[in-house]
Amino acid sequence: MRRLALTHPLHLVIGLTLWSLWFVTIYGGLSVACAVAPPAPEQGALTTINVALGLLTAATAALLGWLAWACLQAARDKPGRSRFVAAVSAGLYLYSAVATLFVGIPVIGVPPCL
Repeated sequence: MRRLALTHPLHLVIGLTLWSLWFVTIYGGLSVACAVAPPAPEQGALTTINVALGLLTAATAALLGWLAWACLQAARDKPGRSRFVAAVSAGLYLYSAVATLFVGIPVIGVPPCL
């Protein structure tokens, strides 16, 4: 299987698509977990649900950060249009990683199912 080149225009939408999939998964998973087995409010923020959400958030942010770094490296090596696509993709991946952390940190710091 061939890997998609980091200068391919599809990378312009992959970052925000990954972020939106993470967003739907995290809030959908939180809703289902709270409907099936809600933890006691006395447990605070350190619950199985929040640990799982935290791990998913960290993995998603790490993936998006790595893709931003890889696209930035590709932008330095390529001329013209390929350089532009890779540089803009790097920015969009970075934006998506920051948005993931911005939304994910409060989710893991607040007790679930309140």
